[in-house]
Amino acid sequence: MLKKILKLFGRPSSPSKKGSAQTGNQGHNTVLTPISPDLQGNVLEMRHRIGQSGDIVFRTILVQIDRPRQVLLVYTEGLVDKTLLSTGVLKPLLLGAQTLRQRGGIGRKDPLEKIRDLLVAVGEVTEAATIDEVLNNIFFGMIALFMEGMDKALLLNLVLWEDRAVDEPETETVVRGPREGFIETLRVNTSLVRRKIRSPHLRIEFLRLGRITHTDVAVAYIDGIANPEILAEVRRRLERIDIDGILETGYIEEFIEDEPYSVFPQIFHTERPDVVAAGLLEGRIAILVDGTPFALLIPAVFAQFLQSPEDYYERPHIAVWLRLVRYGAFFITLTAPSLYIALTTFHPEMLPTALAMSVAAGREGVPFPAFMEALLMEATFELLREAGLRLPKPFGQVVGIVGAIVIGEAVVRAGIVSPAMVIIVAIAAIASFAIPVFSMAIPPRLLKFPMMFLAASLGLFGVMVGLIAITVHLASIRSFGVPYLSPIAPRGSMKDVVLRTFWWAMIRRPPLIGKYNPTRQRHPVRPHPPREIQPQEKPFQGTRGDRQNER
Repeated sequence: MLKKILKLFGRPSSPSKKGSAQTGNQGHNTVLTPISPDLQGNVLEMRHRIGQSGDIVFRTILVQIDRPRQVLLVYTEGLVDKTLLSTGVLKPLLLGAQTLRQRGGIGRKDPLEKIRDLLVAVGEVTEAATIDEVLNNIFFGMIALFMEGMDKALLLNLVLWEDRAVDEPETETVVRGPREGFIETLRVNTSLVRRKIRSPHLRIEFLRLGRITHTDVAVAYIDGIANPEILAEVRRRLERIDIDGILETGYIEEFIEDEPYSVFPQIFHTERPDVVAAGLLEGRIAILVDGTPFALLIPAVFAQFLQSPEDYYERPHIAVWLRLVRYGAFFITLTAPSLYIALTTFHPEMLPTALAMSVAAGREGVPFPAFMEALLMEATFELLREAGLRLPKPFGQVVGIVGAIVIGEAVVRAGIVSPAMVIIVAIAAIASFAIPVFSMAIPPRLLKFPMMFLAASLGLFGVMVGLIAITVHLASIRSFGVPYLSPIAPRGSMKDVVLRTFWWAMIRRPPLIGKYNPTRQRHPVRPHPPREIQPQEKPFQGTRGDRQNER
């Protein structure tokens, strides 16, 4: 025992300088290897790092600068524009001596500086001092240029990504509005946002997340409108992410949300540039990730998930009606099966006599109670919904429509389920499709099962208990410090929640989100018709005969 204690206290309490220098900021025990003047040593080191990767190209050429020198080009096949590589890099290098004599560039400059300033026709050229920096950049499409006898390298930006064209988003369709959506390339997505907001106050900050993937992430906000406290919190939560890879915004969403155990989404995601631009103008912060067309908007509130971009492109009368329909659809999806169970099991006297007799006649011969009947149909419809979603589009539509009709007709004829239950399940399913944001359509679909259990146990009292519990939960959660039910609770401006007033009347930005710069417009500019123009009488300029004819 004494030996173990002595060994324990004899261990060094802190790592040595060498060990601490080897530990990188991402937790890997790697040593930053400087670039060697020996080209062959650099090649051996990089091949040792990348292994037998056949997509990494090593090209050596002889260049005449001050004297014949070997130049090594390293790049990733498929990520580089070969046309620009030939015309902008290889051709100038091979004709280097002649070009330098024509430009008078033979002087006391460093050979790499001569190449950077006088030879290569590349827009973005940076320098690298370590092999680690070179490898990280060539995997992003850069070309590394080594020169014999030099302990640094040039990084040439000739990136050529293969991406799809900007197309209409499939998950957020509108009748009236822009038809462009984000794609999987981060630079294209930031350009789409910049195209909407052409202001020098738009800030886009870049960082890389993922120890292995090194995924590019962009944080966009409008300086002077975004709340600095929320912005600082977003930066802090992003910096503490330490994971091997980031492949989609869903990874980041789970790391930075306030209440990870809640079924309700606390971060809004969209693939529409106009939605991101509108959120930035309200004081929100956007997070875009390379490799996915979905962007995150922070913070998010409950009412935001039941709104559509089309609400702001149509007249407010139409927007108000559609929002009321969506709120009704949310309530129907959540409570329709549970209300049916409670009324048919505990409170049939609350139904009109004719309706109660019709429901009772339809349930005659059904072997299951209303709860098991609803549970069976809801589970069957969820299976059909998932099968139709995962199959190819032509087959998915057939499975969804034909499967629902055939199964519904079969179970009714077999006497397993009553016709009224099929109608209730169909109405609840159709109502869930009316919710514009997919992530908000899932919570009522999940919560309706415990609501059905409460209705089967306690009747309408159980339904009310479930609704009160959901409301209390919504009132308790926050999104980056902003109450989830604002501006309903705490009380704020209600001009753009369930109802939407006219644009000229929305003077202020949403409370608690745009409080740092709350004024959207200085004063309301209400439209009004022009003054009535009085017709001016002019003297008659016709002849006497015309005057007589007029009379």
